[in-house]
Amino acid sequence: MGMSEKARNKAEEIKGQAKERYGAATDNDQLRAEGAQEAGRARTKQAGEHAKDTGRNMKDAFNS
Repeated sequence: MGMSEKARNKAEEIKGQAKERYGAATDNDQLRAEGAQEAGRARTKQAGEHAKDTGRNMKDAFNS
C-alpha cells in the first residue's frame, strides 16, 4: 500500500470520527451514524490493504 493511500484512508477515518463526535455533541443521531460508517469503512480499507501487504511480504520472503 502506498503512502498516499495510507494517508487517504487515515484522513477518511479521522474525518468520520470527527463527524461522529460532532453528531454526538449536537445530539444528531444521523450525523453520528454517518461518521461511524465512514470511520468503519476507512478501517476496513486499511485492513484490506494491510492484508495485501502481508501477502506480498510473504511472497517476497519465499522467493528470496
